[in-house]
Amino acid sequence: MLKTLGAHVKGYIAASVLTPVFMILEVVFEMIIPMLMASIIDDGIKKGDMNHIYQVGAFMVVAAVFGLLAGLMGGKYGALASAGFAKNIRKAMYDNIQTFSFSNIDKFSTSGLVTRLTTDVTNLQNAYQMILRMCMRAPASLLCAMILAFYTNARIASIFLIAVVLLGIVLFMIIRRTMKYFNQVFKKYDKLNESVQENVSAIRVVKAYAREEHEKEKFNTAGENIYKMFVKAESLIALNSPVMQITVYSCILLISWLGAEMIVGGSLGTGELTSLLAYCMNILMSLMMLSMIFVMITLSIASAERVAEVLNEEADITNPVNPVRNVEDGAIVFEHVNFRYKKDAADYVLKDINLDIKSGETIGILGGTGSAKSSLVNLVSRLYDVSDGSIMVGGRDVREYDMEVLRNEVAVVLQKNVLFSGTILENLRWGNKEATEEECIHACKLACADEFIQKMTDGYNTYIEQGGNNVSGGQKQRLCIARALLKKPKILILDDSTSAVDTATDAKIRKAFAEEIPGTTKLIIAQRISSLERCDRVIVMEDGMVDGFGTPAELLESNEIYRDIYESQMSGSGDFDEPGKE
Repeated sequence: MLKTLGAHVKGYIAASVLTPVFMILEVVFEMIIPMLMASIIDDGIKKGDMNHIYQVGAFMVVAAVFGLLAGLMGGKYGALASAGFAKNIRKAMYDNIQTFSFSNIDKFSTSGLVTRLTTDVTNLQNAYQMILRMCMRAPASLLCAMILAFYTNARIASIFLIAVVLLGIVLFMIIRRTMKYFNQVFKKYDKLNESVQENVSAIRVVKAYAREEHEKEKFNTAGENIYKMFVKAESLIALNSPVMQITVYSCILLISWLGAEMIVGGSLGTGELTSLLAYCMNILMSLMMLSMIFVMITLSIASAERVAEVLNEEADITNPVNPVRNVEDGAIVFEHVNFRYKKDAADYVLKDINLDIKSGETIGILGGTGSAKSSLVNLVSRLYDVSDGSIMVGGRDVREYDMEVLRNEVAVVLQKNVLFSGTILENLRWGNKEATEEECIHACKLACADEFIQKMTDGYNTYIEQGGNNVSGGQKQRLCIARALLKKPKILILDDSTSAVDTATDAKIRKAFAEEIPGTTKLIIAQRISSLERCDRVIVMEDGMVDGFGTPAELLESNEIYRDIYESQMSGSGDFDEPGKE
């Protein structure tokens, strides 16, 4: 973990080295001041030597100024190093997440990744700055003060040593108990982020079902859990203050009592007693700082483990050593394919799939909910890898291709359509960043999107809000289809992507596909029989297996599932998931 995180200090090593150097210099100048003060009292004020007072006083001013400058420079470089460290970690995490396959992303919840990129990295940033500054300053101050105290008077300094040992034991016990609470609190943060994310992304559904109060209750519950955890942890940490105060005042009383006796006896000077009291405060404040450091490190250990987990996660799907960089055509062959989302899952999602699809064919995919239609098409562009068997595209196993090359040749319009913040043109150019405005307009005409875009005030420069909230479901689907067409792919996958458009528009889009991209293999998942009647062949899925594969006419004669769906929809009795009337 330390090695993983330490690698991201790169670029800020100089600042990371200079910070502790300046902090140690600040301590050195601070430790000189009590000695100079003792000299002023014992050798200047007592003897009435004004020259000595002026000279030593000047040294005190210089030491204070240099100490202040060292502290300022330590703060500046500490902030630079910690902020740069956090920036590097965020970038490395985000870059690594971009390489994840769907199975990797499934392992980490979206809300969990958001927490790691924000809260956890911020904790590491604060901890790193504290380590660079306080982890050097506090031990150095403690050590210097202890040495100078023993140099001044070993008998009184022994009081400090006993206090340090006792205080250290108590602080260790407090910190040890707080660790378990901090280890749990970040899982609670994941739940809080999940509540916010779900509510914001599905705000229309929440309002449509008047579930605002339910969502508030969920959020309040998540917030309350975090609150309780922090209260428990902070209640223990709060014990630091009274323990520290008792120790400080006890030391001051003992030093004053013992010091007064020694001054009366002539074995200790007044100035020396003053410096010892100053060292007492330095030692005990250093211990307080060390306790704060341990608390922050305890808090950050949980964050560090979560961040390192993302940084060390290796993508399940990677490029081969010498990848193929050209996809010949859109032919697709499934050979004894089995698939499950998790390696340790008991059952396969897809079972012994065997298909031979010729380049340029239009293939319909039909089946009830949960029949694994989407899982089937996700394997074509290698969003997941097969568990057994193989999938061939263009005559080569998909695992032989460079992933970027393969995915550039497979355009996918997913069941859940996503548009990004930006203009319509910017969204369309996700399909082809070099596309001209004329090409974008042509793609929109094919997808039957041009007519509604032209009616918008700013046309193709209309701004799409986050998530496409200012366009309807059908408009969003057509824009996503146009975006996919701009890729000019060898394979086009439509995962129930015309469900929100009327049958007339659906028919126009299918016709445009047939006329404009005849050489592209088209895989169309649909719920309407009318959307599949023009397909060359149709795959009927049932419980993760191919129940039938043939032309619509052949399936109507030979496949019971297809026939039931056809009769159900043609008779107007309902959706294909509903049984037909007897």
